[in-house]
Amino acid sequence: MADFTAPAFNAGSVQQGTFPVKAAIVLALAALADGLFYGHVIGISAAIFAVAIACGSLLANLATLNRKQVLPAGALLLGALVPAIEEFNVASLTFMVLAPGAGLLLTTNRDRPRLGERAAALCDLYLVGPFRFFREAVAACNLPALRTGFAVWFIPIVLSGIFVFLLVSANPLLEMWISLLNPGNTASYVSLGRVLFWTVALSIVWPFIHVRWSGKREMPAGLTEAAALAQGMPSGRNDFFGVATILRSLILFNLLFAVQSVLDVAYLWGNATLPADISYASYAHRGAYSLIVTALLAAGFVLAAMRPGGPAEQSRVIRPLVFLWVAQNVLLVLSSILRLDLYVQIYLLTWWRVAAFIWMVLVAFGLVLIVARIALNRSNDWLIRANLITLTATLYVCSLVNFAAIVADYNVSHSREAAGTGVWIDMNYLFSLGPQALPAIDRAIALRGFDPALVSRRGCLVEQQRGEIASWRSWGFRSWRLQRSLDALPKNSTTG
Repeated sequence: MADFTAPAFNAGSVQQGTFPVKAAIVLALAALADGLFYGHVIGISAAIFAVAIACGSLLANLATLNRKQVLPAGALLLGALVPAIEEFNVASLTFMVLAPGAGLLLTTNRDRPRLGERAAALCDLYLVGPFRFFREAVAACNLPALRTGFAVWFIPIVLSGIFVFLLVSANPLLEMWISLLNPGNTASYVSLGRVLFWTVALSIVWPFIHVRWSGKREMPAGLTEAAALAQGMPSGRNDFFGVATILRSLILFNLLFAVQSVLDVAYLWGNATLPADISYASYAHRGAYSLIVTALLAAGFVLAAMRPGGPAEQSRVIRPLVFLWVAQNVLLVLSSILRLDLYVQIYLLTWWRVAAFIWMVLVAFGLVLIVARIALNRSNDWLIRANLITLTATLYVCSLVNFAAIVADYNVSHSREAAGTGVWIDMNYLFSLGPQALPAIDRAIALRGFDPALVSRRGCLVEQQRGEIASWRSWGFRSWRLQRSLDALPKNSTTG
């Protein structure tokens, strides 16, 4: 059976010299799978991909091939592809899927003379093999040569890719520039479905490129540890998130965020002239929530990188880069608040937009507290307590604020009926805010003119309000104040 628990340094593991080649082949095959299958009907493309996998496996495992079996394995593969070339269906797919594994077994495994053993090895290859990709991608970072190359660049490149995706989704200018490099809609190229497709493609292809058949005997755990030490490789630890990784990450992140910061300062805060095909509204009203997600990811990275007692906390190079990046993130959050404010000026307020404003302020304050923790050499417990105090105080203040009345009053005051600009009053939304919106509803009815349907709905809210304070058990000071203001209105003030 294939051994999927052996450590990364044994005879079948990723070797320092072959890993870059194998990684390049796997990425090329995944890209080919994307071009052949993603969003397309499958036909002859499946046979083409099977041949590509066979060629990639042959190229990646030249040193360990049983050359006498190459021609029989090739003949087996070509024979299995004939049904798929004739017509792609379940039967032809079965032959086409099994043929590469059988050919791989013939050419790279000489220790499986029995049919039962070969069948078991194929089951492991197809059912367990794909899951090896995720473990071995991380385990490869234990190699000394990769630790100074691949490992220290893995986190910076992956996180930079995530930040680029979020920033592009929030900025039409960046999207336009990327579309010039790759014509077409960026969203059609980068999506959750496509990311999942690539992940599955990589995991399926990997066992055919990095072949690992187990020997007859497994190495005991003690010998495994001794072999690791003898080769100078740490068996369970790596420098995957060390100073070198953090430094490279911060340099890349600061450069990426500087682009967004400069664009926001120029176009959002400075009202610079945008390209003709991008309106100021589309730039200002897009991406507020994406930028907040970006800031939260940034905060998580800073907490992980600058953990108390960690190697990066006292670095004279890393600390200024952290402060600079947090400052850019605070600017990012402030830009998000401005974007949302401009959006509200056009489309008015809702409960969720008010909550978004409050959340953005909390995120900005949380980033400032992270800087304070680093600058004052405080612990993470101090940071947690400070954030909990801030959150508790915010919730307490919010519990005293009549948001329904504020939202309703703002929407009426800034509507087209009252201000001459903006959108028309959404009366359905006003009524959904409940009795506390009644003063604003009265103003809206006066602005729109007498409407029996609106007056009838207002009467229902009045009855609801009276029912809420009918019993001393349901009495509330806010409801009592509202009832006093309603009682003070003239009897016919809303009836025409």
